[in-house]
Amino acid sequence: MERDGFEVVRIKGSHYILQKTFPDGEVVTIPVPVHHAHNVKVGTLAGILRKARISRERLQELL
Repeated sequence: MERDGFEVVRIKGSHYILQKTFPDGEVVTIPVPVHHAHNVKVGTLAGILRKARISRERLQELL
């Protein structure tokens, strides 16, 4: 998500709080779980991507 312009604004426990200001002026803040021993569940990832305005195709480009 950092490759798409999000910045880590703080870390709270095992969650990174990412933030981005879009061209329309909207500021989006998203908590992202970072559990090194576990993968992010599909539904959680889908919700994060939806709120971040990142399509599946864009995600593949960023990876």
